[in-house]
Amino acid sequence: MRPSALRLEHDSRSVLGTGTPRLSWIVEEAPPGHRQRAYAIAIGDDEYLVDGAEQVLVPWPGPPLSSRERATVRVRVRGEDWSEWSEPVTAEVGLLHPEDWTAVFVAPENDEDNALQGRFTIDGGVVRARLHITAHGLYRAHLNGIRIGDHELAPGWTSYHHRLRYQTHDVTALLRNGDNSLDVLLGNGWYRGRLGFQQGRALYGDKRALLAQLELTFDDGTTRSVVTDDSWRCGPSRIRFDDLYDGQLTDLRRSVPARSPVNVIGADLGRLVAADGPPMRVTGVLPAVAVKGTLIDFGQNLVGWVRLKTRGHRSGHEITVRHAEVLEDGGLGVRPLRTAAATDTYLLAGPDEITLEPVFTFHGFRYAEVSGVPDLRAEDVEAVVVGSDLRRTGWFASSHDLLNRFHENVVWGMRGNFLDVPTDCPQRDERLGWTGDIQVFAPTATFLHDSAGFLTSWLADLAAEQLPDGSVPFVVPDVLHDDGPAAAAWGDAAALVPWTLYQRTGDRELLARQLPSMRAWVDRIAALAGDDHLWTGGFQFGDWLDPAAPPENPFQARTDPDVVATGYLAHSARTVAAAAEVLGETDVAQRYRELADRVRDAFAAEYVTDGGRVLGDTATAYAMALEFDLLPGARQRERAGQRLADLVRASGFRIATGFVGTPLIADALTTTGHAEVAHRLLLQTGCPSWLYPVTMGATTVWERWDSMLPDGSINPGEMTSFNHYALGAVADWMHRRVAGLAPAAPGYRELLVAPVVGRALTAARARLLTPYGRAEVSWQRAGGELRLDLRVPVGSAATVRLPGQGDVRVEHGDHFWTVPDPVTPVVHGTVRDVLDDEPLWRAVVDAAVGAGAAADEPAAAARLGRYLDAPAARLVDALTAFGFVPNAAELRTRLQVLLTEEH
Repeated sequence: MRPSALRLEHDSRSVLGTGTPRLSWIVEEAPPGHRQRAYAIAIGDDEYLVDGAEQVLVPWPGPPLSSRERATVRVRVRGEDWSEWSEPVTAEVGLLHPEDWTAVFVAPENDEDNALQGRFTIDGGVVRARLHITAHGLYRAHLNGIRIGDHELAPGWTSYHHRLRYQTHDVTALLRNGDNSLDVLLGNGWYRGRLGFQQGRALYGDKRALLAQLELTFDDGTTRSVVTDDSWRCGPSRIRFDDLYDGQLTDLRRSVPARSPVNVIGADLGRLVAADGPPMRVTGVLPAVAVKGTLIDFGQNLVGWVRLKTRGHRSGHEITVRHAEVLEDGGLGVRPLRTAAATDTYLLAGPDEITLEPVFTFHGFRYAEVSGVPDLRAEDVEAVVVGSDLRRTGWFASSHDLLNRFHENVVWGMRGNFLDVPTDCPQRDERLGWTGDIQVFAPTATFLHDSAGFLTSWLADLAAEQLPDGSVPFVVPDVLHDDGPAAAAWGDAAALVPWTLYQRTGDRELLARQLPSMRAWVDRIAALAGDDHLWTGGFQFGDWLDPAAPPENPFQARTDPDVVATGYLAHSARTVAAAAEVLGETDVAQRYRELADRVRDAFAAEYVTDGGRVLGDTATAYAMALEFDLLPGARQRERAGQRLADLVRASGFRIATGFVGTPLIADALTTTGHAEVAHRLLLQTGCPSWLYPVTMGATTVWERWDSMLPDGSINPGEMTSFNHYALGAVADWMHRRVAGLAPAAPGYRELLVAPVVGRALTAARARLLTPYGRAEVSWQRAGGELRLDLRVPVGSAATVRLPGQGDVRVEHGDHFWTVPDPVTPVVHGTVRDVLDDEPLWRAVVDAAVGAGAAADEPAAAARLGRYLDAPAARLVDALTAFGFVPNAAELRTRLQVLLTEEH
């Protein structure tokens, strides 16, 4: 029962920005019936006893820590008896107040200078050294020639005018007696580089600047600080040009000492904040899988840069690396990059072997073209993967190979776009924190990775950027600066993302911090709706990128934007009511609950018939109406669900929704009794569908359903990305409903295990590192039975709902059940229509169910072939008609071959 994985706030690896960090821990194993009745937290030599069962984000029990203070923290828990103490962790607090800083921002006097240097001398006796550092722009620091830390693109991107993040590094081991040199390179980054599709530059300021404070503690207890001030010097570096969109030019021949003076610039130190989540780091390295001439294929669409080893070239020789996500006509498909050059150039100093890679840029690519290296070898190149160093927490797998690859594409899409800010895409001249994208994807994101600190920081920026009237920018950080931005599904991120985080982490403090922002947004759109409670007119993105929209007009969706806007008003109002209820603000909760009811009634009166027909008769309209509880009558809900299922069938199970409808449609079908339709929609491979890109070789989720056309050409639309996570939001349904691992209480204190078994899948599983520990669900169908295995972490409990069975509640531990396969009776009925001989059709069904009837499994064909003769073709057609066989043509061919051989 010894507690483990003791965490401070949401990321135990960061220096803390609070003196009262909350604590969480897990208990890996405990005896049956164990209940935590109390816990003890030791802070240094002081011990605090607390009665209670909570183990996630528990309050700091002692006096607040002050700036720079460190404390050793341990925890133990009591069930029947006390456990052992956990391993200790160190809580270290950063600089909490502006007056903690004695450093000042310094900027190069000459614009071409980007290398700053501070020199100092020490005589030994240093027992502790901390460097607090940030920049206007990007920085990379070295102490005595050794790189400090492993952060990339630091200090990252926040709403710089409101919040500028600083980092703290332990540099004790890098110091030496005598002369020391602190050297810092500055890059343009988001602060001064090109930013946004409007071709803006230097949106935050036109001067790169550095703030650094090196604090030394000596063995006699004295302290000393080395800070940026007018004594620092600067000069040019080997980096002659850097830009996030266009790449980097590095001249390795340059070596210029830092001799020019710096200018002290005024800056508001009150906006400095410590990090809420992990920094950007190198999170992986991929080898080249193929080199053809100058073209390299890394086999995976990723975000980062190319690392190239080269040798034997004269001084001044130029090597250029260009990047693209796809190929077109045998070369790099660069048109989707729009104006982003995505090119790194190196001027070499001589023939010695050298490894080349950029410092202040990143690219989205699978392919790279290297010019200037005629003997390019695969072993000399690799792709460096960069992103926010988020801890992986969630996994999914099934018996369907294409579905598994799709899920992996969702993971890679998140890795590439969670680069300090949840961006839309990582490759073209945009890469912005679009609010609508993360609003729909947040449930998936919080399952796949520990996103709490990352999104907590982003929500702080959202609240800081929110206009006084409650309007929410379309992108956060806001670089578009639209007047009164208010768009449904996009601005609703203010209300819905905090609620998602609360559901997945149990963080009430975050909910309390964001509630004013949540309310301000709903008040704003309620005012736009007016007395009739219908939000109509004005600018809307609507059901963005509906597959029916032409390439040149992504706004042209089938669903009326007024339907989308009014539906989101009701949904966000109800969410704010739920948040206020959690926080004990009952009057506020009642106000927004009544608002949500009025909007729902107005929606139903204006847009829904008594028979449940929603205006526009589109899949998105029905999915919204069902999932946002916009249909007051049970008959309306039933008819709407039937109509949604009919629309999906009529489309040939091809998707007909954009950004708004896509995360809702599978849930809407499932909750109205059409789960098999949802499964067939998910597993469709024709265009448009989730699996169509997989059949085209995609390794990330695309922005458009047809970013690449079936003939291999790139969609002609100006806006075509091959790494966009929004349409991957269906993965949340796969986790919760297909595998059956869903939260039933905030932070997964309670689980709901209710897998929706589909005919085309014989197995599925999901694993999640919840705040309480590992939860895992897996099920498989074989031999007419369905077996479900479940692991519930200590501190949590689960309600299990299996087909044809009543609810069962279980506590922590490992559990399993075996019940009749719910698919078999349906298969029986379908096959009976084709085969009259009862023993024969039962044998066929048993064989098909046992082997999975998967087209890529020879066992399926072989087992079926033993029983079939004349009705083979008709039986395959019947099985295919209701989705049991994913590839009818291949299975029919295999069966006919087997039958010929047997006869």
